[in-house]
Amino acid sequence: MRTRGAVLIANIITGLALGYTVSNIGFGDYAELNRMFTFQDLRMFFAFAGAVGIIVVVFAFLRVRRTPGRIHAGVVPGAVMFGSGWAISGGCPAIPIVQVSSGYLPAFATIGGVMAGIWLCRWGNARFFHLDRGSCGL
Repeated sequence: MRTRGAVLIANIITGLALGYTVSNIGFGDYAELNRMFTFQDLRMFFAFAGAVGIIVVVFAFLRVRRTPGRIHAGVVPGAVMFGSGWAISGGCPAIPIVQVSSGYLPAFATIGGVMAGIWLCRWGNARFFHLDRGSCGL
């Protein structure tokens, strides 16, 4: 059985390796991401698609299966908001951390935007939408 300390160390090492890799392939660079989203340079797109392909193979090898059932009502609007925020800010929620660690201080604004978006989502859901929390953690 794994101890909490061993799992924590493994997570830290994996996170550092992922951050290093993401930074070196350019996912932390706004200009690179902008070229990907505007289809000016498909290198980043293919790197992302390759990572998704690797995950699919690993999940198949580990026999990870999707839980059958309907798609949560918040998936489509959440995906649109996530993609729009990524295209505008140049980073998904993890990328600004890579950007800050690389010395790109404007990424703090993106981190603030992520935090404000989480608050706004929780407030809007509680006040207007009342979507089932399910596994989305709202």
